[in-house]
Amino acid sequence: MSEGADGADEDWRYAPVTTLEGLLQRGRGLGAILAADDPQAPGLVYACIRRDCRWDTLVDERHHYLARLVRDLELPLAPVTALLEGGPVEHESASEVLRLHALAGSGEAREALRAYIRDGERWMSVLESVAGSWPVADWDDLLEPVRARLVGEEPELLGQEPWLRWRDQLGLVAPPTVGRKPDALAGLDTGPLLALIADPGTSEGDRSDALWSLARRSPRPSPGSLAPLLALVPSLGARDGREISGLRRAVTLLGATAVPAARDWAGSGERWLTALALDVLAAHGELQDLPVLLAEFQALRSRHEWCGYKDLALALARFGPAAAEAVPLLRLLWLRNPHSYERASYMTALAAIDPSGLGQVYVQSLWDCESDVRLLAVASAPDGPRVRERLAGLRDDPIECPEVRAAAAERLAALN
Repeated sequence: MSEGADGADEDWRYAPVTTLEGLLQRGRGLGAILAADDPQAPGLVYACIRRDCRWDTLVDERHHYLARLVRDLELPLAPVTALLEGGPVEHESASEVLRLHALAGSGEAREALRAYIRDGERWMSVLESVAGSWPVADWDDLLEPVRARLVGEEPELLGQEPWLRWRDQLGLVAPPTVGRKPDALAGLDTGPLLALIADPGTSEGDRSDALWSLARRSPRPSPGSLAPLLALVPSLGARDGREISGLRRAVTLLGATAVPAARDWAGSGERWLTALALDVLAAHGELQDLPVLLAEFQALRSRHEWCGYKDLALALARFGPAAAEAVPLLRLLWLRNPHSYERASYMTALAAIDPSGLGQVYVQSLWDCESDVRLLAVASAPDGPRVRERLAGLRDDPIECPEVRAAAAERLAALN
């Protein structure tokens, strides 16, 4: 998905961030605040549940945000329940909102999901979700309906509830645990492994095995013993245009000793090698490396990318005010980027580089969709009646995740 179009629906666009719709789609705290007094908010919230607006559905958070909006705006749950039989995206958003409402005490939400587990099409994923968070008493009596539905089916995730609890009653047999393949090179010392990697006659697969053997050793080889790897790195490109598998992990063992070589790799013109260099410089680079990191940070935006900024933003934070050139883009990303997973890194970078104006950002972020952002806001929002009221709400909110509830309780205790 891009800010312009979703691959599944080319006509769909993120609404402008200057609108309530755009704020809600991005999960911004300001959107939740403004929704309380906007008559259009109910329809917009339902729309965000109906069509999942997350940029990356694997990491971007929205479910707690949307569930809280439904509750705080006192919206009926019936339209959410009706979405359970929609497409797979709508099914996930609706079922998660209902799951959280049930945790908060809604009997309507609990019964809607229990009914869906008995009769719904994608019942198994819903059952696994609720069994992982609800009290056992709220789902344990579904054993017999589930037994009937399992005819001809086999759960894949036998290592989680409810299958752990029901394994014997249902006659489920867990498949044998598949562990990491044994390290056939475990008997070789670091020197012979490096010689194997350096040998041009060694196949790509055997080089990969040697690199993984280095990367996974315990105790870890010292950076000094791995120093010969630095000269080999440019020759370890794979046929698919990336680095040989295992190289990136092995290079991380070198730590800051890889920085001088990474400066050379950054100008190589090889895409994979440049990317590896940027990883090293982001983690360990010095002030002289700041221009390279700033250039890549700006280049992402010039390519109209909305992801990939997180590690660079955290790297720039290490340089403090010296990275001031990045501030306008950091603020733009904070305002507009729909990829909310990276939002906490922008806040961290701004706090280190130029914290002016962040007080209000922290206050708004107490309502943000991302738990990491809420944690930063809980720790840093300036004291005041509104902040204390919100902290108390987060502390006592059954919809909130445990980490944020605990942090809010700790901050309130410190303020009092």
